[in-house]
Amino acid sequence: MGLPKEHRLKHWRDFKTIYSQGKRFRGDALAIILLPQPAAPTKIGISISRKVSKKAVVRNLIKRRIRHACRTLLPQIQPGWHIVITVRYNARECEYEHFLQELKRLLIQAEVFHGH
Repeated sequence: MGLPKEHRLKHWRDFKTIYSQGKRFRGDALAIILLPQPAAPTKIGISISRKVSKKAVVRNLIKRRIRHACRTLLPQIQPGWHIVITVRYNARECEYEHFLQELKRLLIQAEVFHGH
């Protein structure tokens, strides 16, 4: 089960804009790039390179875990942001709980998480 449709970032132009103009925050396994979009719902996209794993099965497993973490944290993220989550090479060994903790830490660091 993916993210709700209104919270998906899908178009390559949106990704390109966020990469060029967004603010970056890096962790061990993930990096996030944020761009404010006032008067719009928060949209999230996930980017994972073949450098992380040559096998599509592994990359898809990582994306599923990150999507689940995003679904869990989405109600606490302030509206009006476009977020791209980039998976780093260290993510191959990570489990869901690690993605959840790191994503929460990065969102708090970026000051887009409610209550922090």
